[in-house]
Formats: sequence, structure tokens, C-alpha cells
Amino acid sequence: MYTISAVIRVRSGYEDTLSHALAEVARHVAANEPDTLGFFISRDVSDPCVMTTYERFRDKDAMDRHNNSDACARFFEVVKPILDGDVVLVTANEISAKL
Repeated sequence: MYTISAVIRVRSGYEDTLSHALAEVARHVAANEPDTLGFFISRDVSDPCVMTTYERFRDKDAMDRHNNSDACARFFEVVKPILDGDVVLVTANEISAKL
């Protein structure tokens, strides 16, 4: 199983913009990506400007379809101007999960 963890930091004052943009991606995933097996969004408890996603994909093709989707492109159009640093992405093979 392929996974992506993304750590996203925006400039102060844009926390809600980031939250709404990620929620739009999550809605797209739920409606259109059956091979995206999980899409989790979290906000840092000590810094509201930092949000993290954890994304689980059936295979590499599913991950590629997600990453190349219109929803992801729109997300980056919205957040690119408000980012505070680079998005940290870790692409991995999941070893263990408790579901």
C-alpha cells in the first residue's frame, strides 16, 4: 500500500483558507477516488498554521491519479501564495496499520 504524509504550513491568518482547501480535496476523494483508501487531515495542536495529511492508496496508479487530479491542482493554486515554506511530502510503503 502506498502512502503520502504531507506537512503543510501557511502564513498566520490563512489557517481557515488551508482548512477549507483541504476539505475540498477530501470531498473530491470521497466522491471520485475509490482506490484512495484513506485521506486524513489533522491540525497541529500547538500551531494552527500547520496541517498534516495522511493518504492511503491501493497502489501506485491510484496515488498517481490522486496527485494528478484537478482537485489537487486547485488545492495548490489556492495555497501556493499563502504557504510558509515548502510542503514536506513523504511517500512510503505502509508496513503496518491498525484499522
